[in-house]
Amino acid sequence: VQLQAFGGGLVQARGSLRLSCAASGRTFTNWIMGWFRQAPGKEHEFVASVTWNLGTTVSADSAKGRFTISRDKAKNTVFLQMNSLKPEDTAVYFCATKSSAARNFQYWGQGTLVTVSS
Repeated sequence: VQLQAFGGGLVQARGSLRLSCAASGRTFTNWIMGWFRQAPGKEHEFVASVTWNLGTTVSADSAKGRFTISRDKAKNTVFLQMNSLKPEDTAVYFCATKSSAARNFQYWGQGTLVTVSS
């Protein structure tokens, strides 16, 4: 399984960015795709996830109302639309995936840096 995340960059506070994660290497039926982030000096943090089949989403409290996760099954791509960005959203964002039976996310992309200026 390979995951390639891209779309990060520098954006001003209250701006928007859309991250993409291209997934390959297998069919993702019954798998879950997720976004995580790690800010400088902080722990790895869950952001949001989506089930491949039904598109059911789960979001962290910090993401609710501002970030939207979605997937395009035809393109094997997962998106994270981020609106109303804040400086505290600055982090390296990673996409990850796991089978629905797995306890932890099994495969990780390389990360893409999002920097939000005040």
